[in-house]
Amino acid sequence: MPYNPEAVSRLTVTLPRFALARMIRLVRDLYRISRMPAYRQRIESELPEAARFNPGHDSVMMGYDFHLTEGGPKLIEVNTNAGGGLFAFLAHRPDAALAEAELSRRLEAELKGSFAEEMQAFSRGKRLAPQFVAIVDEKPKEQFLYPEMEAFTRLFGQSGCRAVIADPAELVAGEGGVFFDGEKVDLVYNRHCDFYLEGPQMAGIRAAYLARQVCLTPNPFTYGLLGDKRRMVLWSDPVVLGELGVGAASARLLAETVPQSFLLDHLDRGQTWKTRKQWAFKPVSRFGSRGVLLGPKATRKRFDELPGEDTLVQELVPPSMTPGDEPGGEMKTDFRLYVYRTRILGVAARLYRGQVTNMRTPGGGFAPVRLI
Repeated sequence: MPYNPEAVSRLTVTLPRFALARMIRLVRDLYRISRMPAYRQRIESELPEAARFNPGHDSVMMGYDFHLTEGGPKLIEVNTNAGGGLFAFLAHRPDAALAEAELSRRLEAELKGSFAEEMQAFSRGKRLAPQFVAIVDEKPKEQFLYPEMEAFTRLFGQSGCRAVIADPAELVAGEGGVFFDGEKVDLVYNRHCDFYLEGPQMAGIRAAYLARQVCLTPNPFTYGLLGDKRRMVLWSDPVVLGELGVGAASARLLAETVPQSFLLDHLDRGQTWKTRKQWAFKPVSRFGSRGVLLGPKATRKRFDELPGEDTLVQELVPPSMTPGDEPGGEMKTDFRLYVYRTRILGVAARLYRGQVTNMRTPGGGFAPVRLI
């Protein structure tokens, strides 16, 4: 994968070991909670059909994003299609040639292993690994992380697995399966941000997924359990956690690391406007930082336009700061854990300026993390 100066920062970020330990513990607690029958029953009525379907496997390359505060880490959101994992690896190996040479050795057991486990779970042990993978995104060549998708095709190729990068329109998909150039795809690595497969572009893949004709990872089931921002409301409610039977230690950890979160519809709008400076307003139907409105910058007109049922109101947790070597000084910093099930694949920092995470900030991007 070619070195991309826009995606990889020259800076190194420090992270206290105790903070990383708490992040890892939270990730594992959330995964265990997501497997509790009471938890799944609690949220089932909120999920669309595609998310109620259990495909029998999980999701590769999940991302758990944190801000670091004086009181410890705070979970900002969970992503089921977290990009940048290979850029994060490059951040730890800024020499591109060295990184390319070490890529398979360092990541084979983790990344390729996770895709193999997905295939084994999907096929109920009949297939040890995928043979033909389609990496799917909307207009992939126009995506900022397209070089990473190319690196994944090489990673798959090293183990004899054919891989292609495709827009959904390039696939023939339906209840009979997913096909590319007449060849049946057995695993779709889904980088598309239609998480519930609700748009016409993803209709064919949705049909194949529900018919169990393709292993789709990440998938709507895992997104509904962990990635949907509305889950933050449940995780930050100690009463509900108690009703679900979440243990005292886990409930205490969630109370300390998950910011208070509500749906705007469940709050008094007038009071929320008055206290807006303590909140961030996030659309539940969009990914990453798109559409996020920080309370201190909110205008009354913009606030009044927020759809109550689709807006998460989350306690505002400012990012920590890292001294920069570019004009403008410090860089805002968040931390992303890359995860498969409860297995930590890696940790990276993301450096940026402006209101929200921006991988195009000069001097910013993914940065290596040094534990202290």
